[in-house]
Amino acid sequence: MQYRIRIQLTTVLLLCFVLFSGMKKADKSIYHKNWIDFNKNGVKDIFEDPSQNIESRVKNLLSLMNVEEKTCQMATLYGYARVLKDELPTKEWKNCVWKDGIANIDEHLNTIWNQPKTYTQYSYPYSTHAEAINTVQKWFVEETRMGIPVDFTNEGVHGLCHKKATPLPAPIGIGSTWNKDLVYQAGEMVGREAKALGYTNVYAPILDVARDQRWGRVLECYGESPFHIAEMGKQMTLGIQSQGVASTLKHFAVYSIPKGARDGDARTDPHVAPREMHQLHLYPFKRVINEAKPMGIMSSYNDYDGVPVTASHYFLTELLRQQFGFEGYVVSDSEAVEYVSDKHNVAEDYKEAVRQVVEAGLNVRTTFRTAESYIEPLRELIKEGKLSMKTIDARVGEVLAVKFRLGLFDQPYVENPKESDKLVHTEKDEALSKLINQQSMVLLKNENNLLPLDVDKIDKILVTGPLADEVSYTFSRYGPANNPSVSVYEGIKKYAAGKIDVDFAKGCDIVDPNWPGSEIIPEPLSVDEQNGIHAAVEKAKQSDIIIAVVGEDEKRVGETKSRTSLGLPGRQFQLVQALYATGKPVVLVLINGQPLSINWENRFLPAILEAWFPSTSAGDVVAETLFGDNNPGGKLSVTFPKTVGQIPLNFPCKPGSQAGQPGEGPNGYGNTRVLGPLYPFGYGLSYTTFEYADLKISPKNAKSQAEINVSFSVTNTGSQAGDEVVQLYLKDEVSSVTTYESQLRGFERVHLLPDETKTIHFKLQPDDLALLDKNMNWTVESGKFKIMIGSSSVDIRLSDDFNIESK
Repeated sequence: MQYRIRIQLTTVLLLCFVLFSGMKKADKSIYHKNWIDFNKNGVKDIFEDPSQNIESRVKNLLSLMNVEEKTCQMATLYGYARVLKDELPTKEWKNCVWKDGIANIDEHLNTIWNQPKTYTQYSYPYSTHAEAINTVQKWFVEETRMGIPVDFTNEGVHGLCHKKATPLPAPIGIGSTWNKDLVYQAGEMVGREAKALGYTNVYAPILDVARDQRWGRVLECYGESPFHIAEMGKQMTLGIQSQGVASTLKHFAVYSIPKGARDGDARTDPHVAPREMHQLHLYPFKRVINEAKPMGIMSSYNDYDGVPVTASHYFLTELLRQQFGFEGYVVSDSEAVEYVSDKHNVAEDYKEAVRQVVEAGLNVRTTFRTAESYIEPLRELIKEGKLSMKTIDARVGEVLAVKFRLGLFDQPYVENPKESDKLVHTEKDEALSKLINQQSMVLLKNENNLLPLDVDKIDKILVTGPLADEVSYTFSRYGPANNPSVSVYEGIKKYAAGKIDVDFAKGCDIVDPNWPGSEIIPEPLSVDEQNGIHAAVEKAKQSDIIIAVVGEDEKRVGETKSRTSLGLPGRQFQLVQALYATGKPVVLVLINGQPLSINWENRFLPAILEAWFPSTSAGDVVAETLFGDNNPGGKLSVTFPKTVGQIPLNFPCKPGSQAGQPGEGPNGYGNTRVLGPLYPFGYGLSYTTFEYADLKISPKNAKSQAEINVSFSVTNTGSQAGDEVVQLYLKDEVSSVTTYESQLRGFERVHLLPDETKTIHFKLQPDDLALLDKNMNWTVESGKFKIMIGSSSVDIRLSDDFNIESK
């Protein structure tokens, strides 16, 4: 009996040994020289062969997948602390829907600055994160039947959204640099950091055209001109993808102009005519898709003319793929699928919404819900015969094609995790970040050359205002966390140390307790508010110069934070007026994410510097700009209206749409409204001056498909080195449909030493002259075109004509 037990025990142990050894052997055996046996069948299938073309690999892989695996490639798993509860794989994962794979995992282990629940030990050091991502990726490669790698996605519009990655200013600040080379470098940096940390797809850039200044996400747009946005977005996309990382463009389409700028729960009903939609809102997407080949698109959650974009075959298939030539995969913005039934009410229930978006062309549902909530109804629709496998294969194939393009089937892991510590947020990266901040500064007013301040001629400065000693605006939900940041007060104090006595007084809070209601029903100052302003005024009286740092913070502007007014919020206007009343010179520094209607401030204060939402070097950069180490050369990429009552007020505009009112003639009873912008598109001053000369256009007469060469010279006529953003505007004098008064068709940021002259060259392509004709076809019509060269959209220095001859 004992002998028989011993034999049975030996047999069990031997069997366990064989099984264990076999499992270990299988794990190791999937990795071969130059290929990986993802499906663990011991054969190099076509999809596993790097020498095969992508189309063949996708086709082969699809033929081997079952419906469970295919549907898993159509959903996002939100990362740790958003949906995923685990930092690293656990045994329970074998019971989760992703046991059959997943399309992508978003924001896994990244750490978001204002969301403590997301903090994790695996986000930093960088090598720790790279190793953790490898661990997660290894689970999907080794523990799922087909071993399909995950596309790890992350946000990146303010710099990569990861703990201690390199920060960037808000996109509206990046747009104000007008520096295409610098934006490409920023994209390279974001892509490199993503790759080093294990992310393979970055949700950037945002290509929305910001046409309503009240909209909260103006902050995250490059500006209001489609050409300018296309040029900047193209460079960011090319930069990101140069590092072998996908760029996913946001938000397709017509997302940035909700009715009345209402955001949040509204998010619907853009009032945009079809021609305007194509010429303004789709133009940047079309250009960037054609010229930079992004691998991703995020579909928006708004409708257009009653049809939800994410459920629109016209937008996601006809426009995006068939006309624009997009070859990546489309993810939904948060709740875009759910809104089809819950908000837009064009589907009787959520399951029908799922069917509609898949038929329309959506590849991957992305939102803060479980992956099962999408995959399960998707599988039911297939089982019920309401979605064909042909459609499913098309959607999944597009996802897999991107994964092959990214090289995930050839090298699914971060190759050298330890190297990540040397590749993320280097000294060179920090210098680039600061340079972008420097070039984003826009000088709006400088009466009698008050700026730059002379550190040797000032005894005492008061730095005041609710944003003077604040740094929260230097961080973003969509950018890096936990980097040290410098406030404006700290920056000025550090710059002037040992030479100037720098004092501080907050003056008031950013908003009063009853804001925003107090914007339409003014209330008297409370005793505490009066005391705060009085304290600042008393210190101002003892100072030579007052630096007032006012505007908005991250709680007042951003996603779902559109505004009713564009004045300084809260009691800040009263603070500024009280400071001005002291008779001391007041320099206004604006920290804000959207244009502000600062009419009184512009009339009475001698100097105004627009800093937007700078990143963590904010205080140093503002100080260096105020004292002249940084000569501001940024230009506005959005129009500043004088009042919200003028909105819409933008560049470009149709003839007469923003004109005045007749004061003479049979209907000459005008003069009943405020006219013109406070600051126009393209505007910005410098501490030096520039002159333009020698405009040349060749040929002066050309056929419709010819290139038009434009050249001119620009000279620094001042005493300081500085940057000028030269701008080329084009006007179609007579056309078959109404066109814009002028359109931006070229720009360049030029650095010039005193007395230095440079010759600038632009080349206009036929597409730059094209319009949408009466039949909605892009056409270059014959006739006269006017070239205007200037320092802003209204400050035109040179102009001349050329002709396009009929065929």
